Amino acid sequence: MTATCNESISDWPTAGFPGVRMNPDTLLPVVVDEDVLEAALADSVDPADRIMALLLEGQAKEAAELLAEARYKDPESFRLRIFEAEVHRATNRFDRATQLLRHLISEVQGTQREAIVHQYLGRAYFVSGNAGAAAESFTKALDLRVAFAADASLIYSSAVALQRARNVLELAS
Repeated sequence: MTATCNESISDWPTAGFPGVRMNPDTLLPVVVDEDVLEAALADSVDPADRIMALLLEGQAKEAAELLAEARYKDPESFRLRIFEAEVHRATNRFDRATQLLRHLISEVQGTQREAIVHQYLGRAYFVSGNAGAAAESFTKALDLRVAFAADASLIYSSAVALQRARNVLELAS
């Protein structure tokens, strides 16, 4: 599933993988350049990358199967644990996704990984319709990314997500 390119797509935050950006309205990753994505996947040996691609293609069942195999081989993988929550989010099991992410936060608290988990938790809350909890998680992700002097693209991604969640809250009030 490739996003239709328009003049503003270059303003979309990067989503952590070549050819993928975060849609600032849905806060979900979308493929913006399939050729770049496919080239990066061809060079990758990380099963998390293929799981991410399957989720982007809307193939959650296939992603879950690959995830189960990969987690069996590497049960402590941080990325695979994140993608376990993403599979639940993609299949509308938001309670399970947020539960996994909150548990992961307790394990990585005080590290740079905490910001990553808060970002994913915010996305799960946002997609489930809980803009207030999403704004809280995005605020934490942004604050942590600034405190740890994260890459500017990560700070921008958190700022865009936080602003979107706040906009939704404002429209709802």
